[in-house]
Amino acid sequence: MKLGIDIGGTFTDLVLLDEGSGRMVLGKTLTTYPDPLQGILNGVEQIMHDSGVSLHSIGVIVHGTTLVTNAVIERKGARTALLTTAGFEDVLEIGREMRYDIYDLFLTMPKPLVPRSLRIGLRQRMDKNGRVLTPLDLTEVEQVADRLVRRGVQSVAVSFLHAFANPEHEQAVGDLLRRKYPYVAVSLSSEVLPEIREYERTSATAMNAYVQPLTQDYLRRLRRALTERGFQGEIYIMNSAGRLTTLEGAQRFPIQLLESGPAGGTMAGVFFQRQLTAAGNDVSQLLAFDMGGTTAKASMVRQGQPEITHHFEAARERRFKKGSGLPVRIPVIDMIEIGAGGGSIARLDALGLLTVGPDSAASQPGPACYGRGGQWPTVTDADLVLGFLNEHYFLGGTMPLRRDLAEEAIEKHIARPLGIRVEEAAWGIHRVVNENMANAARVHILEKGLDPRPFTMMAFGGAGPVHAFAVARLLGLSRLIVPGGAGVLSALGFLVSPIATEAIFSHVSRLDRMDWASINSRMAEMEHRGRTFLQEAGVTANQIHVHRVAEMRYAGQGHDITVPLPSGTLSADSLPAITYNFEQEYTLRYGRVLPHMPIESVTWRIVVSGPSPQASLHQQVKGAVSQQAQKGTRPAFFGKTWLEVPVLDRYAMPAEQRFNGPCIIEEFESTTVVGPDAVVWRDSFGNLIIEMS
Repeated sequence: MKLGIDIGGTFTDLVLLDEGSGRMVLGKTLTTYPDPLQGILNGVEQIMHDSGVSLHSIGVIVHGTTLVTNAVIERKGARTALLTTAGFEDVLEIGREMRYDIYDLFLTMPKPLVPRSLRIGLRQRMDKNGRVLTPLDLTEVEQVADRLVRRGVQSVAVSFLHAFANPEHEQAVGDLLRRKYPYVAVSLSSEVLPEIREYERTSATAMNAYVQPLTQDYLRRLRRALTERGFQGEIYIMNSAGRLTTLEGAQRFPIQLLESGPAGGTMAGVFFQRQLTAAGNDVSQLLAFDMGGTTAKASMVRQGQPEITHHFEAARERRFKKGSGLPVRIPVIDMIEIGAGGGSIARLDALGLLTVGPDSAASQPGPACYGRGGQWPTVTDADLVLGFLNEHYFLGGTMPLRRDLAEEAIEKHIARPLGIRVEEAAWGIHRVVNENMANAARVHILEKGLDPRPFTMMAFGGAGPVHAFAVARLLGLSRLIVPGGAGVLSALGFLVSPIATEAIFSHVSRLDRMDWASINSRMAEMEHRGRTFLQEAGVTANQIHVHRVAEMRYAGQGHDITVPLPSGTLSADSLPAITYNFEQEYTLRYGRVLPHMPIESVTWRIVVSGPSPQASLHQQVKGAVSQQAQKGTRPAFFGKTWLEVPVLDRYAMPAEQRFNGPCIIEEFESTTVVGPDAVVWRDSFGNLIIEMS
């Protein structure tokens, strides 16, 4: 039995899966602040009670957390020092010397995680090929370390010039610090990100060091608390690329967990796409749409694989402005994120225009309708006033909502100032948030050179099924899928993701001048380390899969693209295949190739992964099931007038029976809204399939 746990901004979601029977038990509880561990323990206690099993019988727990992201955003990490090559102490502030908004006279850049007083330059130097120019003086290192420890430093980042080419000096410093100060966390750039580009490598290493003590403490407390309650199995952590890592791996490289939670939803999309494709459905292009309590996210799954990027920024000064954050070149599922969740606050701006988000009411105090002290109207309040949500059946009736408080908040802050009715104001909130999400998803797809219209949308998250129909229609899509248990699908995604690790190294060279023997040797070494890691985690040798890619560009360019590499030993005979793959990807991105320009490599990546878990899911029915599929009607507002809309019990819907929209479909974790001119049915897997004209 496996348990998935996902901490969100408003709710903590849990999924208990019995792989043998396919039985799935779902749980949802409010996220606790300031310590999310208490919310996890509350949820575990609840789901153990609901399922009738004990923690002792659980073999694997997979966890995703926003702890690392929050620590960076809120600047609540450890007191961190940076040791670097003398003369490069200010690389974190110099950055790329680019303004993310050239017209903003009051522009603010992100502050480095390490203050200037704790950034120390040491006398040592390597050249770009890794040859020693100035030897390292370990006596100087020891003196500097003594001063830093006396100043209360808890973590040290080490990032020397050209350490990606030769890590010898960094390793010597790391050995000294770990031997003499075992209580101080140490992060080496040659271990965290052994890649060319000084600023990005140093930024990633500093961030890893900044959050490492906090992450280690949290994961140790999690392990201890679960063990005290009878858990004896393995704990895995979801990383930002939709891969699982061990507790030890997460504690060593916590930077890999920056987008831990959101990755689970995309991996659930991968699982369902493969399941539907195997059954003969055409869902080769899937748009995974995740709308929770705080944010909405959209990502693409194509041909059974998520889109992966290595260009990511944390703690942006302006949340949706590229270049305003701290760069981290780690593998991350490529997704667009906007501040549009159920808890997103609606208000009138200085011009009297309606805006929604990005700030959220979260779980404390939460939307006004929660009755926990929230005063501002939110998206959830609007959905309740419009009749889309059932005030007596939110979370299956375990969390009643207050419609009167929702109406009062919308009336006071939106309707009265605009001189309109409450339902019109609620519809405005609903439409604005839908338009925001549709615009973001459309741009995300178009930037990849793709047309959004052939995509099938899969909606999940607590608020996703409420808004997905409207967003899909705005995008021009014709089909929408809502899986069972959509409200906790990210936690389910954890349970169907593979254990994997990625190793990288930089080697800049033209392909026609490549030292293939050296490349093959380094890739073999990386592959061996990856296989060892997986076998120690319990994966057998015949289950391990190796995927190799390289980041390449035309000689002289500053940006590169990811190109798949042919299998086997690489040599000059591999050039035609590599060139073909490069030109295919370049054409997709830019619409043309430059046939007479030489191609050069920049960074080589080797992903070693185990098998994706296979499961046949059977969702547990929570609460009483209606005798008939339609359990009643209620008025819902669709923009012009109130309509008396059928309300369906998802658990009672017969497979393959068609129902016409508009209608509302209720289940324990979420509510699905189907608009006019659509047909909905439940397929043999339990998914809701919505076809739009």
